[in-house]
Amino acid sequence: MYSAIYKRSNQYLISGLLIVAATLISQLSINHIGYQGVALIYLLVVSISAMLFDIFPVLISALVSATLLNFLFIKPLYTFKIISTEDALMFFMYLILALVNTVLTYKIRDYNSKKRDEEEKTKTIDLYNILLNSLSHELRTPIATIIGSIDTIQDQQAKLAETHKQELYNEISIASSRLNRQVENLLNMSRLEAGILKPSFDWFDINESIFNVLKQNQEHAANHHLVFTPQKNLDLVWTDGGFLETILQNLIYNALQHTPQHTTILIEVRLEGQFLEIRVSDNGIGFPKDSIPFAFDKFYKLNNQTTGGTGLGLSIAKGFTEALAGTISLENKKTGGALFTVKIPSKTLAIKDFQHE
Repeated sequence: MYSAIYKRSNQYLISGLLIVAATLISQLSINHIGYQGVALIYLLVVSISAMLFDIFPVLISALVSATLLNFLFIKPLYTFKIISTEDALMFFMYLILALVNTVLTYKIRDYNSKKRDEEEKTKTIDLYNILLNSLSHELRTPIATIIGSIDTIQDQQAKLAETHKQELYNEISIASSRLNRQVENLLNMSRLEAGILKPSFDWFDINESIFNVLKQNQEHAANHHLVFTPQKNLDLVWTDGGFLETILQNLIYNALQHTPQHTTILIEVRLEGQFLEIRVSDNGIGFPKDSIPFAFDKFYKLNNQTTGGTGLGLSIAKGFTEALAGTISLENKKTGGALFTVKIPSKTLAIKDFQHE
């Protein structure tokens, strides 16, 4: 893992510098620690290198340190001769320990790296299996509705009453909207993962943006109460309007999908210092406490969740918020229900002032 951070040439250089540093420290302290202590210092340096670098720079580091130990610290000094049997044994023990330590540390690190890769791969496969299972329902259902309605209209056009035809057209419209929403979520998630989100800032009417999102959700809000009071002092906001609507769309649609019928969903917007704050709350049952930390995770769905969805909406809202350098949080209200708070660095301008610019 760490070796990928350093280029091979840099690994050799850093290993060499560590050996030089160890040598200087050993020279200064040789009278106190003896060459046995020097051997331990070199062994520590080799161990550190083994944890950070590829095996070849570390092997060279082990061999160079052994050579320096012999040449500079084992008597007779400045020669490669070893007279004492004890010194010779010490030297070869150091060399063997350094080499074994190098290989074992590298092997353990390599094993852990492969194990992490396998776990990550397994986790990714599991996540995408969840996505595919969700999509098998989320995409198949509206497609089946559209095909079934069109077949009914075509086969029984002469027999169908006008009101029945209109009902079928409405079903096609709702199913198409649902299908389009899922495709948009997949495209947005692809953009987030690819890191190609680039906001285009301009002055946007925040009230108009919110009303646009509410209009898009009218069909889904038939059994809910959407409440929003426009803020007169927040006419224009310096932000990316498309990003902002995507955030709102996913938060509001999430609330509509996962709250009981007749729930009130409240949208509030205000300027807090240099931040635009948007709050989307409801008076439903809220989130289980142990689920709140994972609510924005990709593909995450509550265990007791009975409604559809791919588990992408909240993670997309979080991704687009962060693309605007903002933050998003979730908490349960004391009075019941969930509260999402989005804070985005921004500035505002009244329309009358904008007209004079």
